[in-house]
Amino acid sequence: MASEDDAVKKAMIVDARARNISHNVRCTECGSQSIEDSQADIAILLRKLIRDEIQSGKTDKDIYKKLEDEFGETVLYTPKFDMQTAALWLLPLLIAGSAAGVWAYNRHKQKTNVHIMALNLVRGVPLTPKEKETMLDILTPPRSQGVRTPFWWRRWLGQ
Repeated sequence: MASEDDAVKKAMIVDARARNISHNVRCTECGSQSIEDSQADIAILLRKLIRDEIQSGKTDKDIYKKLEDEFGETVLYTPKFDMQTAALWLLPLLIAGSAAGVWAYNRHKQKTNVHIMALNLVRGVPLTPKEKETMLDILTPPRSQGVRTPFWWRRWLGQ
């Protein structure tokens, strides 16, 4: 009786381990399903292979390694993190950061106070008040039409 209980417990452990591994392995035929959920012939064969490997005493890590060696890294739902996958995940962030930097630079360049720069250039040149006023009128960029400064920005600036 005790040996039957041990056999049942061992079968349950093998089944639980096999299901756990099968949930983490992608069906090579379906692509979007795990081999546990797929009814494709290859999925059935892989489930049997996994159970046979467990019964032969292999660890989960050994089974994953064997599947990866035979079918490639794409068979696993959780690929290893290496330089290639790091680049794949970080590249969109780098592109977004670069785009934000270019946008901020262009926005800053647009908002540069041109008349102050011009006054600094002619600082040593004596101008009459009328000439200064004319120069400010010419060099001050017109206010953008239809573009409003966001409320939170005006509030932050104290306007």
